[in-house]
Amino acid sequence: MDISALRTELQTHEQQHLLAHWDNLTSEEKARLYKDLKSINYAEVKGFFKACKESLANTAEKVDEHLQPIPQDYLGSVTRAGDQTLDRYSQSGLKQISESRVGVILLAGGQGTRLGCAYPKGMYDVGLPSHKTLYQLQAERIIRVQQLAKQNTGKEGIIPWYIMTSEHTMASTEAFFKKHNYFGLEQENVILFEQHMLPCFTFDGQIILETPSKVARAPDGNGGLYRALGESGILQDLEDRCIQYVHVYCVDNILVKMADPVFLGFCIEKNVPCGAKVVEKAFPTEAVGVVCKVDGVYQVVEYSEITLQTAEKRNPDGRLTFNAGNICNHFFTVDFLKTVVRQREHELKHHVAKKKIPHVDDEGKTIKPTTPNGIKMEKFVFDVFQFARDLAVWEVLREDEFSPLKNADGAAKDTPTTSREHLYSLHQRYVRKAGGKFISQDGEIVPDISSSNQSQSADEAVNGQASHRTLDEAVVCEISPLLSYAGEGLETRVAGKKFTSPVLLFATSEAAKGDGPL
Repeated sequence: MDISALRTELQTHEQQHLLAHWDNLTSEEKARLYKDLKSINYAEVKGFFKACKESLANTAEKVDEHLQPIPQDYLGSVTRAGDQTLDRYSQSGLKQISESRVGVILLAGGQGTRLGCAYPKGMYDVGLPSHKTLYQLQAERIIRVQQLAKQNTGKEGIIPWYIMTSEHTMASTEAFFKKHNYFGLEQENVILFEQHMLPCFTFDGQIILETPSKVARAPDGNGGLYRALGESGILQDLEDRCIQYVHVYCVDNILVKMADPVFLGFCIEKNVPCGAKVVEKAFPTEAVGVVCKVDGVYQVVEYSEITLQTAEKRNPDGRLTFNAGNICNHFFTVDFLKTVVRQREHELKHHVAKKKIPHVDDEGKTIKPTTPNGIKMEKFVFDVFQFARDLAVWEVLREDEFSPLKNADGAAKDTPTTSREHLYSLHQRYVRKAGGKFISQDGEIVPDISSSNQSQSADEAVNGQASHRTLDEAVVCEISPLLSYAGEGLETRVAGKKFTSPVLLFATSEAAKGDGPL
């Protein structure tokens, strides 16, 4: 170890405090810290920090006068498209899947701090009767949509599943999948890779020490995907497999449709390099980003960047003008990703996330602050929209496709309880649509409550509370993804039958293994 040269390098970049506890470290700790500090490109990360500070100065600037809604030619909706159109999109998507031209990329680098778990969010059990985790539900949806593609075309395609982890989640995620035999997927088609980690900074530009021998680091945001695709060889793997289209999504949405054939077909028919699946904003002040154009360039604009007057602006039909709520669910062509990764990734800017970051005090003790004391620098996956010549936006029903898991139970929304109940709600509707009915313990028919009644009340809107409402919270209904991807094929199992809660519908293969009842 050339500690003298390291001290000089740190002094050059005004980071000499990182060796403040050097003399009190063991030989092992010194070796670990030396390796940690030598791995940092100080000029690069200081440049990122400077750019972030400049962006903070502009956060109060409103962009109202520059906003434009998505052009109608590139805007579609599951509720306004007819059955024939939806079927055409689905057939197109299933054909691509059967030809092994579709891949799925999962963004799973976060630690689930707000959820309160000490392991990756994908391993979380929200309390379903089956006790399936998010990872298992998603793996089984991939299996099922592959089966649907084969049934539809006669060809057996493969959807490779690329899972972006971080330093914090890689080892445990890998062990979890091995323990569960990749939930029925082939090991070679489940590819884990790590995103880049960046040092955390104080507000005045000092890199934070988490312990006397360790720099505080954080994943570089879900927009770190593009750098990771290049550095990890994943982009090359996509090319080697002749993948043409990818579906990118975040791990915490329990209702996510893996490689949704309808969404794929819509984007392919529109011949766009990228697409965004969105939900209609529940009310003007809902704190979600909006997919739109700014000065003719596609991007996601946060609620804080526009005035209330613009947020409340409506079209002649009464719908909000800027209502395309972003849910981090995207389509990309591999050709577009190649351009981003190899030519334009360096143009993406980091965003500031003010956080409570553990740090050491003068005595070398780690302090856990109660208020934000520094920043993490992040890129967003949708930041690449600015590079797209065209962007397709597909609007889906929130109650059908979006229920994020972010907070521990006790919070107002996005909890294990709300995620679980929203899945029950969706599956109840699947059963009812297929001709089944639910009865109470005393034999009374449970009324069919229209999904339109799931829109939030005025009081909830005013208070900014959750926009989901379950159909009937007393009815527990879970359908295995291996049995049905989106409600299809249930008629032979449920038509004309009455069910009493709890209702668990499993695939024959699961019942044969003893995983659950039919």
